[in-house]
Amino acid sequence: MPLDLSQAVLYHTGQFPPRVLDYGHLMPALLGATAALARYDQMLRGLHNSELFLAPLRGQEAVVSSRMEGTISTLDEILQLEAEFDEDDERAADEFRSDAIETALYRRALNTAQLRMEQGQPLSESLIKSIHRQLLSFGRGANKSPGAYKHEQNYIGERGSRRVSFVPIAPEHLPGGMEALFRLANDEALPMLLRTALAHAEFEALHPFEDGNGRVGRMLITLMLWQGGVIGAPHFYISRYFEDHKDEYLDRLRMVSADNDWNGWCAFFLQAVEQQAIANLEAAQSISDFYAEMKPRFAELLASKYAVAALDYLFTHPVFSNSRFTRSAGIPPQTAARFSRLLLQEGLLQVVREPAGRRSAMYRFEPLMQRVRV
Repeated sequence: MPLDLSQAVLYHTGQFPPRVLDYGHLMPALLGATAALARYDQMLRGLHNSELFLAPLRGQEAVVSSRMEGTISTLDEILQLEAEFDEDDERAADEFRSDAIETALYRRALNTAQLRMEQGQPLSESLIKSIHRQLLSFGRGANKSPGAYKHEQNYIGERGSRRVSFVPIAPEHLPGGMEALFRLANDEALPMLLRTALAHAEFEALHPFEDGNGRVGRMLITLMLWQGGVIGAPHFYISRYFEDHKDEYLDRLRMVSADNDWNGWCAFFLQAVEQQAIANLEAAQSISDFYAEMKPRFAELLASKYAVAALDYLFTHPVFSNSRFTRSAGIPPQTAARFSRLLLQEGLLQVVREPAGRRSAMYRFEPLMQRVRV
């Protein structure tokens, strides 16, 4: 059965970047988003280790962003997968659902992008391709040309339907489209939040890859804001707002091409940034407060100079194998084993899997998981 293109919106050839934005209309939203993001970033900069507190939120982002593409998994699943297998260990495919593997790969790809940018690699086509390569490195996406731009026309529509809602740029015009995208991304004449809004919408319209475009496009938001100095660390996660307002999100993107409505898209994006910054601030503060609550409790219960190291490990790896804890937490093995027993007795840990054969026990730091599950 052929595709139904009767109601499809076509890519906005010649309309990017937009010639004019209505700053008078957008300014209140721009100021609101900027202020909310600054409050969130100030809170992060005040933490002694933002990576520690926001590792669970990165897991949330992976789950929600993947769910927007129809990949259904849970935070518990991906943390168990990561506790069991090293990065890019294809044995995971034998034991975990493909949806969980795809979500874990999203989280790992974002971690890799952060590492490479910290090492000095700029946000570029090369980095975007490497993110995509890892995102689709194995599992269902491995046959979708990881790290390579599309060679055939792709289409956007509801999964399982032949009805097309949007036709992205044709492959032969994609190189010029990507060049224009990154020229705008580096145009310092535009406020950073508006640059990010325009770049995300354009990336989604270009749809440069055979698969995984939505997930890479949402990573692009975080990485642009970080590279642009709007946030001090790549810990701004916007997928929850997009999922909660998915119909409007998709409509606003389509209206860019259908009606050249860049102003409507930018207003929606700025509202998303403001509201998500407020929600992220509340979530990060809750995790930080919980850490402060747990610190004296761990010190009293464990009665060891390694108590804080144990607490830090559990915040970074709230689901973990006992063998990896004793090997990787920077704590002497016998001491780490004693900690596990005490935390289990206290009810702070729950057993995910009992030890069996060569497999060690797997535990979950349930009080933290209750605060970060999506």
